[in-house]
Amino acid sequence: MKLLTTVITALMLTLSLPAWADISRDDAAAMVQKATGGRVLAVEQAEQDGRPVWRVKVLTPQGEVVVVLIDAASGRRL
Repeated sequence: MKLLTTVITALMLTLSLPAWADISRDDAAAMVQKATGGRVLAVEQAEQDGRPVWRVKVLTPQGEVVVVLIDAASGRRL
């Protein structure tokens, strides 16, 4: 019974997490790198207005560090 409770709890937690499968971390990094011409420093999962996004930190050719948000479902820049 204890094992069944653990399995059900794990399943419920998994189903409550946002889906990240549409746009991969690498896809988001490549999109931002192409759009800015800069060097990607970091890519992290985040949320914006309750929806999953990729937070991409990039060093631009001008030497500025900027953060670009990519919608994880559609791939659109926010």
